[in-house]
Amino acid sequence: MDARTFLGLEATHNPYRWVLPVQPGICTPGGFLFGGCALGAAVAAMEATTDRPVVWASCQYLSFATPSEVLDLDVTVAVAGHQTTQARAVGHVADREVFTVNAALGTRPLDHEGTWAVMPVVPVPELCSAREVRFDTGGQYLPDRLEIRLAAARSTSELPGPGMPAGRSSLWAKLPDVLEISSASLAVLGDYVPFGIGQALGLLAGGNSLDNTLRIGRIVPTEWVLLDIRVHQVVNGFGHGDVHLWADDGTLLATASQSTIVRMWKDMSRP
Repeated sequence: MDARTFLGLEATHNPYRWVLPVQPGICTPGGFLFGGCALGAAVAAMEATTDRPVVWASCQYLSFATPSEVLDLDVTVAVAGHQTTQARAVGHVADREVFTVNAALGTRPLDHEGTWAVMPVVPVPELCSAREVRFDTGGQYLPDRLEIRLAAARSTSELPGPGMPAGRSSLWAKLPDVLEISSASLAVLGDYVPFGIGQALGLLAGGNSLDNTLRIGRIVPTEWVLLDIRVHQVVNGFGHGDVHLWADDGTLLATASQSTIVRMWKDMSRP
């Protein structure tokens, strides 16, 4: 399946309005829409509406959507040029705004390119242990649809303990049901700064995302995506960091950056 099917995003008779039934499979075990899925749905909707690929998309999270709710996603094309479109998408349940996404879409011919970020050296996925689940979710939430392996990260049993050096950790990740990598699927996988915050602090911690910005590089086929998570700072109860998303052949697929409300796991809800 493609990312749109994975998320359950539905078209309507209006090409500028989309519908996202909020099912457990796109939610956190805490019972609310996963931020990466919200951004992924907005990206998929804007790409389909404008018929252009996303260059960057930035999501601001305003409230929660929970299973059994139906989220309407309205796309507005603010400016459509010869090569670049500026658009936004607003996700809402009735009159309650849940998130807003601003984005640029398009492609431009240019003979020059380069990548200066460096992929970390980590074991291949087959040599990495699976990430432990915090608690039994009954197989119905988003973590049950992901495959995550610890490339350079502490397991839950090792926390609390020393934080990861330089606030940097790595995960191998894939969506087994999604047949090809796309901007929307990278949005889902890029929402892992909260995981990195716990790793950087050496604590059983995470958080709720305030925002998520995805910047698309070169998309190539890959079975696994390496999430190179870099936490820059935790201060005043908030954490900031970014994620480089690498194909298994070393291609930089995208980067994501986030700010989060830092929370200890003991304070975070169970399903």
